[in-house]
Amino acid sequence: MTVRVVVADDQALVRAGLCGIVDVAEDLSVVGEAGTGREAVEVVHRLDPDVVLMDVRMPDLDGIEATRRITAEAAARVLILTTFDLDEYVYAALGAGASGFLLKDAPPADLHAAIRIVAAGDALLAPRVTRRVIATFAERTPPPALPSLAPLTDRERQVLALVADGLTNAEIGARLHITAGTAKTHVARLLHKLAARDRVQLVILAHRAGLAG
Repeated sequence: MTVRVVVADDQALVRAGLCGIVDVAEDLSVVGEAGTGREAVEVVHRLDPDVVLMDVRMPDLDGIEATRRITAEAAARVLILTTFDLDEYVYAALGAGASGFLLKDAPPADLHAAIRIVAAGDALLAPRVTRRVIATFAERTPPPALPSLAPLTDRERQVLALVADGLTNAEIGARLHITAGTAKTHVARLLHKLAARDRVQLVILAHRAGLAG
């Protein structure tokens, strides 16, 4: 299945470069572009893509606020792209509902992988953005009511703790001696039981519940 992508960046040359990089991959396709945050929101509503590549600094409406509006109203997942390796941007992106955060100097192959990861419902942070960012975000952000973990099985609690540690489904499977498919099923059940949008929210919930290592 082809992942449908919208590219939002205020610099035309950068946007064209990103579009070219994305379209090189056979399973990825750019279906729309936007030069401002407001355009990005409008394009997403019109085209209903799977993933939005969102620049942070844009005119009219910045990328963080555009992300907030998109995640509140559409099913598209947002991957934040920026040249700035600053925790504050990560905090803001997570708070706005972004599913990923990647620096613009990442190699094309990493960008392709990031889009696939986010489209699949997983969370992604740039390698230079460590797990402490999510941990700190969970501690400093006023939380909504924390969902009860009572409905979770012991195995689901184990999986949630490993998700919080940044493990992939395959790594969780290896750690718990189950298949990656079974791990994926557990994660899907966690998303449903905890009413979480994606893996990022599971990580935040795990930190708030004291399950993270």
